[in-house]
Amino acid sequence: QVQLVESGGGLVQPGDSLRLSCATSGFTFPYYSIAWFRQAPGEEREGISCISSGKYPGAVTYYAESVKGRFTISRDDPKSTVYLQMNDLKPADTAVYFCAVRQIGSQCPETGPDYYGMDYWGEGTLVTVSS
Repeated sequence: QVQLVESGGGLVQPGDSLRLSCATSGFTFPYYSIAWFRQAPGEEREGISCISSGKYPGAVTYYAESVKGRFTISRDDPKSTVYLQMNDLKPADTAVYFCAVRQIGSQCPETGPDYYGMDYWGEGTLVTVSS
C-alpha cells in the first residue's frame, strides 16, 4: 500500500518560513520522482515543485514561477521522505499542500508536475499565511 503523509503546515505570518515533510511508504522511494502541489480554496490544484529520482543520470528539480527562489525541494532517500522548505511566505501561499507520486515516473516534466498524471496523494497539510 502506497502511503504519503504530509506534515509541517501551520499558521504563520508573512515573511516566515515553514518546512513541510512528506513521509512515504509502500514503494521503492529512491527510484521515483516526488512532487508538491497546493490548492487554495476555490482554486485548481497547482503543481509547484518536483524532484526527480537520483538513481538515474540527469536528476533535476522544478519550481513554479510563483515559488521559485523562495521554496526548496529536497529528498532523503534513506528516510523515504521529501521536504519542501518554504521561505518568505506570502498570503498567496495559503493553501493545502499535497505531495504526490506517479506509478511510473522517475523524472520531472519540464513544464512541471501534471495533476492528472499523479497516482497517489497524501491527505494534505494546511499552510495559512496571515497577519
